[in-house]
Amino acid sequence: MDNNLPWWFRRALDAPSATGSVEVRGADIRFETWGSDGPGVVLIHGSNAHIEWWRFVAPFLADTCRVAALDLSGNGGSGWRERYSGADFAEETWRVCEAAGLGPRPIVAGHSFGGYVALEAAHRCGGELSGAIFIDFTVPDPSQHLEWGARARLEGKGPRQTRVYPTEEAVLGRFRLVPEQPIAHLDVVDHVARHSVRQVEGGWTWKFDPTVYDHLEMGPEQLDKFVGLKCRSAVILGEHSQDEGAHFGGHMERITAGKLPVVTLPNVHHHMMFETPVALAMVIAGIARAWAAEEGRAAMTQALAEVRTSA
Repeated sequence: MDNNLPWWFRRALDAPSATGSVEVRGADIRFETWGSDGPGVVLIHGSNAHIEWWRFVAPFLADTCRVAALDLSGNGGSGWRERYSGADFAEETWRVCEAAGLGPRPIVAGHSFGGYVALEAAHRCGGELSGAIFIDFTVPDPSQHLEWGARARLEGKGPRQTRVYPTEEAVLGRFRLVPEQPIAHLDVVDHVARHSVRQVEGGWTWKFDPTVYDHLEMGPEQLDKFVGLKCRSAVILGEHSQDEGAHFGGHMERITAGKLPVVTLPNVHHHMMFETPVALAMVIAGIARAWAAEEGRAAMTQALAEVRTSA
């Protein structure tokens, strides 16, 4: 193990948490929880990822929030489906909020592809949410949108197949962050990589279903869904992110007349949770606490108005 590991590495691994699962439309959805008090926040991982992407963020966010992270269906330790949809992912997220005890008005926070899931959840359940936080995920103008599956077809790529490697070392040797970025702490990425593989007949393979995106519809109507949200929203971006889905923060600010909070974390890349997880946790916590305070003031104002009316 690297003797120069950051202080947050061991503290995060040693932080207490609890595991659980909930069945959603025939698939068992695994989740993990940290903390007990404060606003409820559910953390949603990106494509081909899992709960461990949040391992170094959740314990610090749990200092002021009740936190859950889930494995979406087709990922990590959760069940697989014959077909995947935004509606399924949204229901999985909401059901985990309930099963994890995140309170009556939780916050959904999604990274990368998880931002798409957060948008789907907020589109369907916005009235029940305090807000949605999009982390290195932005919504482009429809003219610039290209659905992932369509892109693969244009590039001549067929359906992805599950590849089996002969040894654990062989599959771990193929692990990459997408997009790739400088790695400051190899042990951090090694931890995530070792939780990304599983042993199967004939060798080792990944913990994700390669067919997740074969039928998933992620069309240009995302912009309409974002504009029509019935809950608050905010965006967190990495200054040096190379992910193409994170390049439209300015567009989102313009269409909301500058009312959308957009926070850019300096000197970090797309997978910012492996670089500055504590800073990311503090930004999420700050947004969550601000929204909770707004709701508290609104509830007090309503209560006072009811008192005056009854008097």
